[in-house]
Amino acid sequence: MKKILILTLCVCFCAVSFAQEPVKVACVGNSITYGIGVANPDKDSYPAQLQRMLGEKYKVERFGKPGATLLNKGHRPYMQQKEFKDALAFAGDIVVIHLGVNDTDPRNWPNYRDFFISDYRALIDSFRVVNPKCRILIARTTPIADRHPRFESGTRDWQGEIQLAIESVAKSAHVQLIDFHKPLYPYPYLLPDAVHPNEEGASLLAKTAYEGITGNYGGLKMPELFTDNMVLQYGRPIDIHGTANAGDKVTVTIGKQKQKTVTGLDGKWRVTLHPLAAGGPYTLAVSTAERLLTFNNVLAGEVWLCSGQSNMEFHLNWSATAKQDVPNAANDQIRLFDQKERWRTNAVEWPVSVLDSLNHLQYYKDTEWKVCSPETAGKFSAVAYYFGKKLQDSLQVPVGLICNAIGGSPTEAWIDRRTLEYQFPAILRNWKQNDFIQDWVRGRAALNVKKSTDKQQRHPYEPCYLYESGILPLEHFPVRGIIWYQGESNAHNKEAHEKLFNLLVQSWRKNWNDAELPFYFVQLSSIDRPSWTWFRDSQRRLMTEIPHTGMAVSSDRGDSLDVHPKQKKEIGERLAAWALNRTYGHRNVVPSGPLYKSVSFARGAAYVSFDYADGLCTSDGKPISTFEVAGEDELFYPAQAVVEDGKIKVWSKKVKDPKIVRYGWQPFTRANLVNGAGLPASTFRTE
Repeated sequence: MKKILILTLCVCFCAVSFAQEPVKVACVGNSITYGIGVANPDKDSYPAQLQRMLGEKYKVERFGKPGATLLNKGHRPYMQQKEFKDALAFAGDIVVIHLGVNDTDPRNWPNYRDFFISDYRALIDSFRVVNPKCRILIARTTPIADRHPRFESGTRDWQGEIQLAIESVAKSAHVQLIDFHKPLYPYPYLLPDAVHPNEEGASLLAKTAYEGITGNYGGLKMPELFTDNMVLQYGRPIDIHGTANAGDKVTVTIGKQKQKTVTGLDGKWRVTLHPLAAGGPYTLAVSTAERLLTFNNVLAGEVWLCSGQSNMEFHLNWSATAKQDVPNAANDQIRLFDQKERWRTNAVEWPVSVLDSLNHLQYYKDTEWKVCSPETAGKFSAVAYYFGKKLQDSLQVPVGLICNAIGGSPTEAWIDRRTLEYQFPAILRNWKQNDFIQDWVRGRAALNVKKSTDKQQRHPYEPCYLYESGILPLEHFPVRGIIWYQGESNAHNKEAHEKLFNLLVQSWRKNWNDAELPFYFVQLSSIDRPSWTWFRDSQRRLMTEIPHTGMAVSSDRGDSLDVHPKQKKEIGERLAAWALNRTYGHRNVVPSGPLYKSVSFARGAAYVSFDYADGLCTSDGKPISTFEVAGEDELFYPAQAVVEDGKIKVWSKKVKDPKIVRYGWQPFTRANLVNGAGLPASTFRTE
C-alpha cells in the first residue's frame, strides 16, 4: 500500500512538473530586440510585452545585442557576442530572430552581402543543433525612416535587398517568416530616432510575434468594404480575401459558386471567384468553423473609385442642379460607399483629443455601402454621382461608387510611401517647411495641429497620409477604374506636380495590380489665379504622356471668385464620356472637346489641328475668342480665329511671322471653342 502511494505521488509530481514546464521562447536580435528606444527595456521591450501576451505557459527571454549584425564579417557579428552564447545555452523551443538592420551600415552590406544568406543559415543551424525540435521564426526587418541620415546614400536600397534575402532564407531553410516591417511602416512617428520603435511600436512587434507563434489572428475578419448592399466588379475574376486564425478552413459562397481554402501561417486567406453576371441581388457568405459572415443585397456591376480634393468631395446638395436632381436620386442599381473625414481641414486649431487619432490613421469615419437615395446621394460627391448615373443609364448594369476625397489635399498625400521614398524622397523631408509643398497646404496643416507637442505629429496633408489612411484600407478591392478631381493644392509648382501625378497613377495601378487601370481626371477650372493657365496646360500634356488616362475640361464652368464652381453635372458627365468611350468601347460617345494636336504656319497665319474636332464652332454663336499668337520674341497679341477646312486659322496684324499659338490663356477664361458634341476645347500653348 505504501509503495502504491509513493508511486502515485511520484506520478502526480511528474505530471504537475510536466504541466508547469513552460515553452521557452528565445528572442534573438539587435538593439530593437534588446529594447533601445523604450524607457524600460525589462518592462517594455518587445520580448517583455510578448511574455505578457503569451502568459505563464511560455518563458520568453531576450537576447538582443545593440549594434549586432547578422553578417559574420560585419562590424559586430551577433554570432561572436555573449548574447548568442546565452541564447544557445537557453536552447529555446521557439526562436524568434530579428537581425539585418545594422547590416545596412556602409561598413557591412557593400562588402559582405554575398555572405548574408549563408551566415543566416549558419545562425539557424546553430539553434537547431542545441534543440533539434526547435521552431524558428525569422522576421523581415523593422523600417528605417526617411529621416535617417544615410537613408538615400544606401540604407534605403540595402534594406530592400536585405528584406529579399531574408525571404529567401525563410524558403530555403524551411522556417516561418514573420513581418516586423509592415506593422510599423505606415507609422513613422513610432520610430522617434528613425530606427528604434518606442513602446507602442514594440507592442506591434510583440503582437506580430504572438500571432506568428500562436496562429491566433482574432478569427475570421473581412476588409471594411465588405458590407450589405455592396457592389462587386462583374465580368472578371473576383478576389475575395481576409484574415482568420492560422490553419482555419474558410468557405466562400455566392450564387452557385463555392470556394474553399485554408488560412496560412500569416493569418491570410484568399480565393478567386469566377466572374459574376451583372445584376443580383446575391448573398455572399464567408465562414470558418467558428464564425459565419453573411453579406446581403449584393450586386455585381461596375465599381469606380472617386477621389481627390474638395471639388470631388463637393456634395450633390450644394450643386447648381440639386433642387431637381436630389429628389429624383432614388436608384437601387447605384450603391455608394462614402468615406468621410472625422475632422474637416478648416482654418481652425484641432483639439488635443484629435491628435493621437490622426497619428493612428483614424481619419475616416466608419461607413458602409448604402443604396442610392435622395438622402444618401445628397451628401455624396456631386461629380461622382453624375458620373455614376450616366454610366448606369448607359450600361444598364449596377454601379458602385467609392468616394474618399478630402478637401485641400495635395497629390503627395495620396501616394504610397515606398514610391515617394524611391522616386521623390525630397518631398518627404521636413514636409512642413518643404517648398515642394504648397505654402497654403503647409500653413493649414500647421494651424490644425498647432496644439501638438509631437515633432512627428501627422496631418492628412502630409505626404503618404491619405494613401495610408484612405487607400490601404480598401485592400485592393476590385474596381474598374478611377476618377480624380484634384490639383488646386499643387498648382504653385507644375513641375513638381507633373512628377507627382505620374507617381500617383503608378502607385494606384500597382496597388490594384493593373497597369492599364483607367484614370480619368478633371482639368482645373477657371478662377483668377495666375498659375492656373500653365497648370491646366500641364494637365493636358500629362494626359498625352500617361496611357489609359483622359481629361475632362471644366474651364467653361469655372467661377472667377469661387474655387468650388457649382455646375458639377457637366463635369461628372464629361468624365463618364471618357469611361464610356475608352473603357466600355462606346465609340459613338465623344469623350472630349477639341484637343490640340499640331500647328503649321503659312502666309502669316497659324493653322491649328485638333483631335475630336468634328463640328468645330463656338458655344455662344459669337466669333472664336481668346486665341493669341507670338513671334520669336514670345510677345503675345490677341488674334482672330476662324474655322477653315476642319482646322482653326489664327492670325494677328501685329505678328507678321507667328511661331507660337495659345488659347484660353487666362486664369479665368471665356474661351468659347467647342466641337459638335458641345464639349469645350482645353487651354493649350504650342511649343
